[in-house]
Amino acid sequence: MVTRRTVLRTGGAALAAGAFGISLPNPAAAAAASQRAAPARLLPSFGRPTRLDVAHVGALNGYDQLLLTTLQGTVNRGGPRLYFTFDDGATDRRWLSSTGASVTQHDNALDLVGRYRDRVRGAILVDPDVPDSVNVATTLAGLKNGVAATAEQARDHGLKTLVDLRGRFDPDDVLATYRWQLDKLFPHCDHALLSGLPPTRTVSVSGVKWREVARETERIRDTSNRKVRTLDLSPELGGDNDVYLRFQDSFGDDGWGASVGTVKVTADGKELASFTPGTDAEKPYLFDGLNSSLGDKANRFADGGGYFVYHFKAPAGTGKLTVDADLWNQYLVTATATAPTRVEPFPYFRDYVVASRAMVLWLPPSGDTGKLLDEVLTKVEPTTPYAGWFPNDVAGEWGGVDRASQHGVPVVAADFYMNGTVHAGVPAKISGRVPARPKAELRNRVYVTFTVGEGDNIQYCQRRMRDIWDDPERGDVPVNWTVSPLLADIGPAQLAYYQRTATDNDLLICGPSGAGYTYPGSWPKAALDAYTELTGRYLRRTGMDLVYAYNPRNADNDGWVPFDDSVMASFKKNTPLRGVIQSWETGDLQSRPAGIPVIGNFYPQGKGADFRDALLKHIEDRDPDEPMFIAAAINAWSWTPGDIAEVAKLLDDPFEIVRGDVFFELLDRTYE
Repeated sequence: MVTRRTVLRTGGAALAAGAFGISLPNPAAAAAASQRAAPARLLPSFGRPTRLDVAHVGALNGYDQLLLTTLQGTVNRGGPRLYFTFDDGATDRRWLSSTGASVTQHDNALDLVGRYRDRVRGAILVDPDVPDSVNVATTLAGLKNGVAATAEQARDHGLKTLVDLRGRFDPDDVLATYRWQLDKLFPHCDHALLSGLPPTRTVSVSGVKWREVARETERIRDTSNRKVRTLDLSPELGGDNDVYLRFQDSFGDDGWGASVGTVKVTADGKELASFTPGTDAEKPYLFDGLNSSLGDKANRFADGGGYFVYHFKAPAGTGKLTVDADLWNQYLVTATATAPTRVEPFPYFRDYVVASRAMVLWLPPSGDTGKLLDEVLTKVEPTTPYAGWFPNDVAGEWGGVDRASQHGVPVVAADFYMNGTVHAGVPAKISGRVPARPKAELRNRVYVTFTVGEGDNIQYCQRRMRDIWDDPERGDVPVNWTVSPLLADIGPAQLAYYQRTATDNDLLICGPSGAGYTYPGSWPKAALDAYTELTGRYLRRTGMDLVYAYNPRNADNDGWVPFDDSVMASFKKNTPLRGVIQSWETGDLQSRPAGIPVIGNFYPQGKGADFRDALLKHIEDRDPDEPMFIAAAINAWSWTPGDIAEVAKLLDDPFEIVRGDVFFELLDRTYE
């Protein structure tokens, strides 16, 4: 008999699938299905939507949203029928109209569980004490045609229990949980797709009042204001003496937010806590660090809209509570006595992975979890997409994408992509025609091309890009808009909309680094042609011949490795690529490997006059008798078309703003 003690002692790794009462598809059949699915399209479709039951789920808690999105995946696998709107629903409603389906609106989303109960076999019960059981339950929901639910939800909705995950895994042994899943479930999954999704999310609690404790009012983008500051949290004492201290960016538009080194907490003169960010000593106090990153100075920082929160509990009767924080850059520090967030399941994109019968995991790409991630990646064929994201913010991005690249696996940033099972099947006319290029004369000017990033990120293309694209000031200035060519598979109507509504000043170019976000320089040489052939197919299908691309970080982790002849030769052979903007930030890279012009982007901080002044400084040493080229990067999350137009008005002689196709034609002429 398997007991909870046995499970905890073994971490679940010793359990066979049969110990869960799981009857799963034959692994050989699953592998054969994956082989048959290798195809004209990289990302699957589940048919054309004709009739949709639609409901708003934004006001529901994460457990209800998890139940509904896994229901959506199981139901929609047989043809799209369910569509949910999230947040305020505005973006989801805009794309709903593009489906062409007849719509029945439902006021209570949970009523749809009963309506479609006969389409699912039952429920996989998550363990609320083991966050990663949400991902295991999602994988099992795909394999068993079920839903992920709590025991209470299954009871309330009359759902048969298929698998009960409660007590099955050690909450402190994430590695063992995913090891069990890899060994016991992955052989039965469809291997045409992997997914990485956070099992939980942090949700803000409404009505929390924050008191401002400290603020940097100047734009400080170095360590010049670094010092230990004493923060008085005594006003928050009272009740249970719980105090929450939040650090964020006092200027959210330029990426130099609060940075914190050592922290010491004192209660009535006695040390309560002392730690350095990123150490085990920090963990008991880091209440919410998901929107922050660790720096190279033993520090934690949060830029733009990011933040992090520490929680301290003072002893009863404490009269004075202070925090000495090593603090610098553009900090805003606030405090409250109310827990500002709660943790609940992360529900997004699960419809698509359930319908795809993909395995879902969430493994930090370093240490032992990174080794397990490597093992997973070795079990799929080159060009198999990894859809979702990675833990640990920026460091997780670099480490995760690089590990995936080393195994020939492109990444599709998709963790917040909504209703993928519906959008993938919407018929739309996608143009494969490359836009006509305006004529231009090469002169001794400073040619600037503006590029809005993030286009590899399909959730950005679905949500934020639609918001700024619909800005009436778009089209006033030549701008390159990165977009994923894989939208041709998973959001064809979205891509068609951007193509159809583009002005003469808008140019869609491919987001990093082709058919999926990857670092081509890290790919196994034997597999690189497979990626560039795939990229070539999607570029021709979508009419794009320029790409914004990344390569791996250099050995010092302070920049990127430039593209070499071997990588660019593969692109030249297999794609219609005419030019590459490489992520570089300092703008001092210009080369022509294998005959393809490559230029490193220039990424000034700030907007308006700050951006202009950075460009002026960048050209101080230019030769006025030669043309100069600057690929200026635009922050997609904080800029609008109006912000771009404002900068353009400030750029007079010798600057000339051009579309990317003109930019690379002129740049290429300088090599003649």
